[in-house]
Order: sequence, then C-alpha cells, then structure tokens
Amino acid sequence: MSSLPRSTPEAQSLSADALDSFVAALDASEQEIQTMVLVRHGQIVLAEEWAPYRLTDRHMLFSVSKSFTSMAIGLLIGAGQLSLDDQVISFFGSDELPEKISDNLAAMKVRHLLTMTTGHSEDTVERLTRDRRMVGIFLGLEVEVEPGTLFVYNSGATYLLSAILQKVTGETLLDYLRPRLFEPLGATEATWDSSREGITTGGWGLNLNTESLAKFGQLLLQRGEWDGKQLIPAEWVDAATSKQVPNDNQDNPDWKRGYGLQFWRARHGAYRADGAFGQYCLVFPEQDATLVITSASADMQATLDIVWEHLLPVFEGATGDGTQRPTRLQILPPKGAVPTGNGRTYRFEPNQAMLVSARLDADGTGTFTFSTTAGLWETAVEKSQDIVCAPGDWRESTDELTDPPARMVTSAYADGDAFVATFRYLETPFAVTMTCRTDDDALVIDGLNNVGFGPATYTLRST
Repeated sequence: MSSLPRSTPEAQSLSADALDSFVAALDASEQEIQTMVLVRHGQIVLAEEWAPYRLTDRHMLFSVSKSFTSMAIGLLIGAGQLSLDDQVISFFGSDELPEKISDNLAAMKVRHLLTMTTGHSEDTVERLTRDRRMVGIFLGLEVEVEPGTLFVYNSGATYLLSAILQKVTGETLLDYLRPRLFEPLGATEATWDSSREGITTGGWGLNLNTESLAKFGQLLLQRGEWDGKQLIPAEWVDAATSKQVPNDNQDNPDWKRGYGLQFWRARHGAYRADGAFGQYCLVFPEQDATLVITSASADMQATLDIVWEHLLPVFEGATGDGTQRPTRLQILPPKGAVPTGNGRTYRFEPNQAMLVSARLDADGTGTFTFSTTAGLWETAVEKSQDIVCAPGDWRESTDELTDPPARMVTSAYADGDAFVATFRYLETPFAVTMTCRTDDDALVIDGLNNVGFGPATYTLRST
C-alpha cells in the first residue's frame, strides 16, 4: 500500500513508550483524531487509525490542497512556462477582465497569489462561490491595498493559480499533477474537486489517504526528490517552505511565524500544510520527520500544542511519562436506550441537510432518505438514497450522493422520547446528529454538525 518502509521507533532513535504517551494525549484530547502517521528518517514508525476511520480511505484535506498547488506552480516556473513576476491579468481575456483595470489589480503578480498578499482586505472565496464565473468575479473585486503589502489568507488566490495553470498548460491542475506528482508517489487515489467553470479548485477540494499525505511530507523533506528522480525543483521546495512574508496579523502562535508559498511556517523550525478542522502535514526538518494527522478539530492550535508538548520531546530523547495508550483506538457510537417509532413517513421541504423524508419504526431503526435535489443549492446531478440508523454498533454503509461514493457509518439511540440518529462521513471530518421528536402530526428534527463552515445547529419540521 505504501512505498514508505516500516520501522520500529527504537530503530529510528525514538522511545516507543514516549510515542505511546503521545498517542494517549491525542486520544484524550477534545480534538477528535481520526488517523495519524509519523515518519522518521524516511521510515513509518507510527501509523494509527481510530476505528471506524481507516488510513487507507481518502480523506477531505481542505486547504492542504494549497501546498500541492504550489508544487504545480513550481514545476511550471522550473520549466520556464511561468514567472513569479508575471502579471495576473496577462493570462485572461476581455471576457474575464473588468472593463476598468485598477492600478492595484494591474500590479498583482503571481508571487502575490502565492504569498497571500493580493491586496484584498479579506478572503475572496465566499464571494467567488456565489456564481459559476469564479475567475471573472475574482478579477472584478476591488483590490483595496497595494499587492505585496498585506497578508490576508485568501483561498480565492489559490483558485486563480489553478486557473492560470490551466490557461498555460491546457490541462486541469489535477490532470497536470497526476503523472508528475501523484503517480510517482503512488497516490493514485487522488481526487480533486472542480468548479462549475471546469477549473480544479486549487485552494481546497483535494482528497488523499493519510499515507499518501505522509509521502508528500517525505518528498518535501527530500527537497522534491523521490526514488532517485527530482519530481519538484529543490530550490522551489526550499522557497515554498521558507518565510516569504510576515503574517504577524494572525492570532494563534503557529499561524504568525511567517508564510511561504502556500505553506505555513510553525514554531520549533517546522512548517506545514494544513486544512480546516484539523488536517495536518507537519514537517520537522531539524528532526528529519513528518507528522500527518486527520481529525475533526474545532481548535487547530490545540492539536499543535499537543505535538509540541508530547512529540517534540520524543525527538530530543524523552522516554515517556508512563501514560499508557488505549488498547484499542476507536470512536464509539453514542449509547442509550433502544428507540421506538410509529412507522410513519414524514416528508420535508428542501433543506440544508438534503433530507427528503424520515421513517422511525417500532423495532428501533430509522430510515432517512436524502437527495441531491432536496438541498438549498443548484445541482447538476440527481441522486437519492435511503440510509438506515439502528441501535448497537456502528452500521456501515456508503454515501452514494458523493462522487465517488464514500464510506459512512450510522447509529441510533433513544434520549427520552427522542430518536437520536448519528451519521459519520468517514472520508471527511463531518458527523451529523439528528434528534427527532414528534410534535402533533409533524416530526421536528434538531440537527447538529460537529464541525463546519456554517451554523452548527438547525431545525427541520416535516410538512
């Protein structure tokens, strides 16, 4: 499965007991860890999965995607097809450019997209995704300050890098990187979302399994070399992972150590690619190590604090504090009484949960019907499926509404008169809890998302 060899911690000068303490600290934290891989001297010394999550499953990586986009841009620059000082507007035609090009837009260069110093006062991504013409929207936005003078994290800037690559090569970012990066790494499972205008999203949307991301970290440690071949120019890896601009305007200590070319610098000489809700590829050049974590975290700094407190000393010879790791790493289904229902089917108007109907049966099972057409947004694909929740252990099924279909598990229990259904989408950080109660002739569902970009709670009432 992996082209990275396995080793024992001791063979790589690490204490197995100390690593057990590190795993125990992660498990005991409020930052729900799902998978983790630690590589030292090119060898996997720790590979953990919290059941029902699996190391071999693709995982939604969010902004980790940006660092892969950086590698693609480095390849173009190394091939002489692109320059850091190319004007952004030079790649686009009159149908995409605004009628009046401001001085600040004209001054925006490729380097400003890479360093998140485009001159915008806030992230552009939310405004971009309101319409299918995302490139045109980005170029039409006001550029409030001179490019290069202000760091503002900006996923829309990375989307523009993907659009520029597609203009230069005639290929999408994903197609461009497949033979040049993903296939050499053995990361053939890679998928990457595309926008409605047919451009790989660049700043988000990449899905890889945990070991493939660990290989990426090792590739960075090896300055772009893999199996005797230079996949990425070494000087580009050096530049991308070095501090290029200050970002002191950020709040958390590991987010204000400087920004590279789509990479974050971190404390203790480390750097990283990271993504929303706790997806990390953390590289330790001084220790010749890389750590990959996938999780569902509401506090990403808290996870890094655990790394500094419990893992960093292991590199320095710590032997552990005697804390034992759990015998089995797992996320258990919620427990309670066996629920009951009346067997009636309740139907719902279009809603954010994409729920069409729900039926709660006397045997304790619930059948929930979801459809892509039941959401609050436009969709080009019409799919629907029934998902059953039942008491006891996790019940595994497949989320057929995604492309490609993905693993999920469900469970159910009773909380007083409520039927509580849990849905875990195992190739993402997301889990949804639906607490269902009858109210006269209606079914009222209080929904709770464990993490997300929008409101955490919502209420649905059947028609």
